[in-house]
This record gives sequence, C-alpha cells and structure tokens, in this order.
Amino acid sequence: MKIAIRTTLMLAMITTLGSLLAAPVMAQETQYDKNHPRVAEVNDRLKHQNERITAERKSGEITKTQAQSLRANDKAINAEKKAMKAQDGGHLTKTDQKALNQQLNQNSQAIGK
Repeated sequence: MKIAIRTTLMLAMITTLGSLLAAPVMAQETQYDKNHPRVAEVNDRLKHQNERITAERKSGEITKTQAQSLRANDKAINAEKKAMKAQDGGHLTKTDQKALNQQLNQNSQAIGK
C-alpha cells in the first residue's frame, strides 16, 4: 500500500515539474510566432480588413448587420489560423497560409461591394 502511494506521489510530482518546465518554452514560441512572416501577413490582413469594415460602416456603405457578418467571417478565419498553428507546432505552413489567404480574399471582396 505504501509503495502505491509513493508511486502516485512521485508521478504527480514529475507531472507538475514537467508542466512547469514546459511553460516558459510555450511563451517563447508564442512570441516567435507573432513575428513569423506567414503569421504576420495573415494578422496584418485581418487588421486591415477590420479597418476597412469600420471605414465603410462609418461612411454608410455597409449596414451594421453586414459589418457584423464580415467581422464574424474574419473571426472564423482567425480561429482557423490558430487551429492550424496548433496542428503544426505553432507555425503556419505555406499550404495553411494559402488557404487562409483565399478565405481572406473572399471576405475582402465582400467588404468592397
């Protein structure tokens, strides 16, 4: 019985220590990824599209409902970007970037209508 308790405690300590050691590495990857050219390009496009939506909404070119729909599309694209990064170890592949850019192109065309 005592051996089982000791083993359980040792496993718990190893798991806790492992998660503590892994935490700083994840923070470094996140900072690197923000500056990675593929991620930066997608982030810049999302930011620019949001600015365009705001400008068109203020000028009356699109309705509030249209603006909400366009922003929802961008939010979905951003969520997909995050999922793609998670699958690829925190990076976007060229294929991921191409797929995201195609979606951003479609949303961009909808903003300009």
